[in-house]
Amino acid sequence: MKRALIGLLVALATVATPASAQLSFGFSGPGVSIGVNLPVYPVLQRVPGYPVYYAPSLNANYFFYDGLYWVFDGVTWYQSSWYNGPWYAVDPYAVPVYLLRVPVRYYRHAPAYFHGWAHDSAPRWGDHWGHAWESRRAGWDRWNRSSAPAPAPLPTYQRNYTGSRYPHDVQQQATIQQRSYSYRPREEISRQRFEQRVTAAPQAAPVQPAPAQTQVAPAPMQRMDRQAQATQRQQEQFAQQRQAQERRAQAAQQQQQQAVQQQQARQPQVAQDRPVQNMQRQEQRFAQKAQESDGRHAENMQRQQEHFAQKQLEQQQRQAEQQQRQAERADRGQHRGQERGRGRDSEG
Repeated sequence: MKRALIGLLVALATVATPASAQLSFGFSGPGVSIGVNLPVYPVLQRVPGYPVYYAPSLNANYFFYDGLYWVFDGVTWYQSSWYNGPWYAVDPYAVPVYLLRVPVRYYRHAPAYFHGWAHDSAPRWGDHWGHAWESRRAGWDRWNRSSAPAPAPLPTYQRNYTGSRYPHDVQQQATIQQRSYSYRPREEISRQRFEQRVTAAPQAAPVQPAPAQTQVAPAPMQRMDRQAQATQRQQEQFAQQRQAQERRAQAAQQQQQQAVQQQQARQPQVAQDRPVQNMQRQEQRFAQKAQESDGRHAENMQRQQEHFAQKQLEQQQRQAEQQQRQAERADRGQHRGQERGRGRDSEG
């Protein structure tokens, strides 16, 4: 109860303060934005060994699983069928187990109470939600990795809907999704979401496909789209470099451990003489220093990538706002032209 009250106070404080950052979190009711503001489709990377994707370039706990996008704000899980919402709060007892099993290292905006937890293990959800939750969700952290389901295909058709073209209307989203995405979810909560979309789709007004809008877009808007695509490619390259760095660090650590184990296996079972013991201690100190150096290098690289990604997202937001203002000016000019034409008709 105390934890829920704290979460509510934090949420209300966020509502009272205007969001000035590119991506933030605030209070939400069903179907209402939680403050996630993405001007373009995010870069998503597969979590190795899991049927889940995460967004390495975002400063948020942002995932994709079973045909839906998921966000954890440190208190509540939210889900949406479109990358920029609207979002729906999820009961802690209904969160899919494969999301709960994602290791701590893939939470890009981990809450403070994650501190001290093993990066390669799942969060301690029983500590967060209490004994009642842990009793009802017993066994959530025990699974056979070889039997994990294949990941759902990414709904990449949503890349065509950015800025002012993003369909915030639920019926429009349902119509576009039914036309462009044939995946059928396996989780109960995901199936319910998709069934609601199917019900809403026939009532939706006709929606023009995004490619037709792109063809008639002014030249400045086309340039912005190309810049957004270039930025997305850069973010993907950064994410790949970071994963390669992590793999190299893990390989170096394994080699160091193997070298120490081989050295120990060559030593006789009787007491070793002093020179050999000194050599072994030197090798261990060298391995420890090398590991610490790799860790600092990886952290520096991660900070640089996050700083770059933040700047790119801010630039994309400014471009999206400029694009929207241009579209609004064009609409006003067209409206004034129509009014003048009606005035001439009436005079004639």
